[in-house]
Amino acid sequence: MHIDSPTAISKALATGMEEGGLVLSEADLAPAFYDLTSGLAGELFQKFVNYRVPLALVVKDPALHGERFVELAREHRSHTLVRIFPDHDAAVEWLAAARRVE
Repeated sequence: MHIDSPTAISKALATGMEEGGLVLSEADLAPAFYDLTSGLAGELFQKFVNYRVPLALVVKDPALHGERFVELAREHRSHTLVRIFPDHDAAVEWLAAARRVE
């Protein structure tokens, strides 16, 4: 799955709804995602929040994508539905726990 457009976001949401949540890796996210002025990250997050579908993003080093992205990652450290993790195992563990809560 490659998040590079609103259509891709809708497909990701459908997958997340079917599976009870979704984990996306850094490679799944287009460069525009990390440019927060593109709106792609905001749209992805908002769709998952609106539909109450847990979303875990695996971004090893948010600082590689700029200070604004670091701020976004920090803001979502304790978000109930959208979180950014440095490794896949932590993301999967959180998603499993989020599924139990729903």
